[in-house]
Amino acid sequence: MELSFTQGRWNYESWGGFDPIPSSNAKPPGVELWAVFDAPQHLIDALWKNLTHTLSGLFCASINFLESSTAYSAPEWSFPPASGKLRYGTLPREAVCTENLTPWLKLLPCRDKAGISMLLDRPSIYRGFYHSQRLHLTSTGSGSEGMDPGIILEQTLTVVLQPDSQRASLAHASEKHIQPSWSLSSIFGKQICGRCVLAETSNVYFLLDRGLVAELEHIHKENEKSEENVLISEKFWNNPSFELSAKPDRIFIEESSLLSKNASVLYKFEIEKYGESEPFDLGLFWKTPVVWLCQQAPLHANRFLMGSGNERGAIAISLKSTQSSEGFMGSNSNDERCELRVDVFQVVPWYVKVYFHSLQVFVDQQPKAVSDIIEKIHVSPSKDKVSPGVMELVLTLPCSVSSAVLTIEFDKGFLHIDEYPPDANQGFDIPSAIVSFPDFHARMVFLENDSLNKSPEKSPVMSYTEVLLVPLTTPDFSMPYNVITITCTVFALYFGSLLNALRRRVAEEERFLKDKG
Repeated sequence: MELSFTQGRWNYESWGGFDPIPSSNAKPPGVELWAVFDAPQHLIDALWKNLTHTLSGLFCASINFLESSTAYSAPEWSFPPASGKLRYGTLPREAVCTENLTPWLKLLPCRDKAGISMLLDRPSIYRGFYHSQRLHLTSTGSGSEGMDPGIILEQTLTVVLQPDSQRASLAHASEKHIQPSWSLSSIFGKQICGRCVLAETSNVYFLLDRGLVAELEHIHKENEKSEENVLISEKFWNNPSFELSAKPDRIFIEESSLLSKNASVLYKFEIEKYGESEPFDLGLFWKTPVVWLCQQAPLHANRFLMGSGNERGAIAISLKSTQSSEGFMGSNSNDERCELRVDVFQVVPWYVKVYFHSLQVFVDQQPKAVSDIIEKIHVSPSKDKVSPGVMELVLTLPCSVSSAVLTIEFDKGFLHIDEYPPDANQGFDIPSAIVSFPDFHARMVFLENDSLNKSPEKSPVMSYTEVLLVPLTTPDFSMPYNVITITCTVFALYFGSLLNALRRRVAEEERFLKDKG
């Protein structure tokens, strides 16, 4: 099972899309929940409902809305780990707040009172560009890798923060300026005062990306014309490009692969050496301007709506080359037999009635036959107020492709007045589509006799598209109020006049006036 709460959207162009962080920890906005059940097929839906209610109570969220059959789907093979007992659901509009983070922190041994979790300062986290808290549970049997039966709990918090010095530099834009320096205390407002007493190991890792390593080596060779790698030498913390405030305990170099000629460098800091008298506050201070790009996925995915009006429209998924296909495919990228496989998984609500026969494919702005590009397709049409529509595709594109576009038309349905949310005029959300590349795996293997040298599980490179906002025809919700108001006014005037006429005694009034006169 995996549950994630995310605020913001991962910027694949600026923050990368090929390394393990975006492939494993970058999630769609809102709530995403998937689970694989070890139970008979006829019991899975009931177990799913129990799971959603349990998680909703634990994490103080609206996950119980996923219990409805219109809110979840059962992918066949396009969403890893795909199986017949998988259930998948999302809530794109779920707001993420501290009331969701607090239950997540309670699962940690020392919560946020000691160890690395002391850095989890709420204002610092929630003012960042992006944050995603992830909970992954795996049930292990007695015969799995010699482990005792139990549950493996993995918690991950992915945050993209902005150093305070960058805000000042934005006001003085120049053609060339040094990127902002930072430290843990300047970003999170806190320092690490030792490790959690219940933790066996407590480490901080500082990773230099492949592109950054290549740029730093290039700058060093130009300045000093030396072949020595300053990033792994004895004086690496005081090199011409940057300076680290703390000396790492170990240095790891990524194992070379066919995907890239450059290798990442990983610095390891052991927290058990530090305490309240000497807190750990890692800082990076730049000396020269450095510009580099994070490694991108083979194709950059975007999704948008086409058409106008409240009757019909179309969904388009755009795939653009990141100019790195040659690096991924090597010398075979220009071969006509070289193919790039792309899996697409998309769920649409039942009130967006998709016409799957209208699917069109454009490769390099030229229309192509669907059978030439789509190798495999699985479609589950939506049922009104019962289940959403599901589309799973396997695309086979040439390695030299520069762009590809998928379009599919839909009609907008009508909802009952009781089915509209309170903010119906804002629009309705279509969850993010998932674009994965099964032939590429995001993992890093480092060369040292350490636990990091163990090859992690292969996870395919994945990207989430934008959440689409579809405006539907909405009734005038003020009309019931207007009808009630005018009806009550008419009845008040009518009954007031009627009662006045019935209760008035004309003869007695005339006699009273005559006696008074």
